[in-house]
Amino acid sequence: MALNYIWIAFFVIAFVVSLIKLVFFGDTEAFKLLVEGLFNSSKSSVMDIALPLIGSMAFWLGILNIGEKAGAINFLSRIVRPFFSRLFPDVPKDHPATGQMMMNFSANLMGLDNAATPLGLKAMGSLQELNPDKEIASNAQIMFLVLHTSGLQLLPVTIIAQRAILNSKDPAEVFLPCIIATYVATVVGLIAVAIKQKINLFDRVIIGWLGGVTAFITLVVWYFTTQLTKEQISTVSSVISNVMLFTIPVIFIVGGLIKKVNVFEVFVEGAKGGFETSVKIIPYLVAMLVGISVFRNCGALDYMNEGLRWVCVQFNLDTRFVDAMPVAYLKPLSGSGSKGMMITVMQNFGVDKFAGRLAGIFNGSADTTFYIVALYFGSVGIKKSRYAIPAGLIADLAGVIAAIFIAYLFFGHQP
Repeated sequence: MALNYIWIAFFVIAFVVSLIKLVFFGDTEAFKLLVEGLFNSSKSSVMDIALPLIGSMAFWLGILNIGEKAGAINFLSRIVRPFFSRLFPDVPKDHPATGQMMMNFSANLMGLDNAATPLGLKAMGSLQELNPDKEIASNAQIMFLVLHTSGLQLLPVTIIAQRAILNSKDPAEVFLPCIIATYVATVVGLIAVAIKQKINLFDRVIIGWLGGVTAFITLVVWYFTTQLTKEQISTVSSVISNVMLFTIPVIFIVGGLIKKVNVFEVFVEGAKGGFETSVKIIPYLVAMLVGISVFRNCGALDYMNEGLRWVCVQFNLDTRFVDAMPVAYLKPLSGSGSKGMMITVMQNFGVDKFAGRLAGIFNGSADTTFYIVALYFGSVGIKKSRYAIPAGLIADLAGVIAAIFIAYLFFGHQP
């Protein structure tokens, strides 16, 4: 229901703002921009996102089917069962959804976006099988979605690569700030949902796992910042991501061979669902991206930013962070939109200036809440998201606030 009102608001706000610009300021291009954005985003949502996703979906669902038949998913489920059984008490032990969720989280952790989406959609489908009311999001689905939208990532390869393309003197300098910001978002999102679902966060297993993850992230940060040169961080991040991306299917295929599974036929069987799922999500993609497009093209984001700048000036606050805020506004709405805005901020203010650095940290601090809610819940027919969006936005807000503080901590002394 929340997504319904938000989507309506996109169009109403865009119409009102554009009408004011036309009537009071004589901007004859206002509605033209909205209509052009409407058609362009409609086309892009199908041609640039849904159709290319078919191939990726088919491949990864096929690989996942091999992993299930070979017992790899079940093996992974047993490893994380103690922790997941506390966070997802409604999911039975040894259910395939546990391993699928873990695969999705692992892909996100390594920055493997192409693999994370198909794996996440598969996990959401498995959780839907356990859902007693097929139109209302279950507790397990909400927990999974919020943890996913918090975007925990250890290797922000795309951001580092983009900074390198724009000739940054030190492309990897945002590596540590990105990890800290996204970890804060994930922990806050987990706590918000756990409180709502009355999950005991002081359970020794939960504390143990969270402590272990924190220690692991600390170790990774220590290694990258003390054992590698600044030039090596970007290269090592990229190598690890690509090695992981290829290692997963190889392990599953070899496992299937050992288990005497007809690997090719099992792959084809699983891949068949890729087309069906990709086609099913097209209406949700079109609806979400068109709404975001008209909201952005009407200029509402610019007005929001100027309002924030005015408030900061009234309280004598440093306003440098405001220049990067459009990235934070767009991140919960659109991954491609926030990436495009990140590049724009870097180009306009300088990739190695405060705003340019903060734009990169914003882009790596969380994931696209509204887009993911529409995509994941839409793929299984969920119509009522309950508190999934508020919880996801709480995680996003935590990531944004953390990113601002961390940027001032690391780069505040620089222009």
